[in-house]
Order: sequence, then C-alpha cells, then structure tokens
Amino acid sequence: MRLLTGTDPASATSFRFVPQSITSFGPTVLVEGCDHVLSISWVHACTVSDGIITQIREYFNTSLTVTRLRNSGPSSPPSDLTSTSSSSSTAATTPLHCPSLWESSVSSRVGKSVPGLVLAI
Repeated sequence: MRLLTGTDPASATSFRFVPQSITSFGPTVLVEGCDHVLSISWVHACTVSDGIITQIREYFNTSLTVTRLRNSGPSSPPSDLTSTSSSSSTAATTPLHCPSLWESSVSSRVGKSVPGLVLAI
C-alpha cells in the first residue's frame, strides 16, 4: 500500500503510474500500465458517470480479463445469470454467454507469472 500511495520514502520517487493504454466500455474505463524496472503491472478500472469517477478498482500484478455477463436470449436483462422454463416439470437452464471484451497485456511483459482475474461488467 505504501508503494502505491507514495508514502514509502524509498519508492516514492522510483514508481510512477504511466498509462500505456486506456480503453472504455460504456461507463467503465480501463487504464493499464507497468514498470519494467520494478516488474510491476497494474490496471485501474474506473466507473465514470457524468464525467466524474464514481468508483475505482485497482488490480496490481494481476492479469485481468473483462467480460460482459448476459444470457443467450436478446431480451434477457444483464443481471439474469440463468433463466428457467416453467413450462415443463424439469426446469431448463439457459447457458450464460460471457464474451471477452478486453484482456490486459502488460502483465506478461513484466517477466513473471501473475494471477488471473475476470471482471464482469
């Protein structure tokens, strides 16, 4: 935490957040960067409303994949994870389709293995 907030005197001048890519999906803005010297990668996922950042999530040394959750049916609301049919005695479950929208790329450039995470929007 001290490294990220700049309160660690030894690292305050050596670590800088320099974006290497900025991508947006509706209200979600992804900012990605890395520091090759320190072998650190980061992704900031911001939610923007009316030009104001209302939420920020930070992923540090993590490979991030962004996906959109939705049912296969075109009229299904995004919040429905599955749908069931009540017309038969056994409820049928519709599979969830989660297309990958974006995947971080700088985490592989820092020269070490990092955990992966999926961010569903």
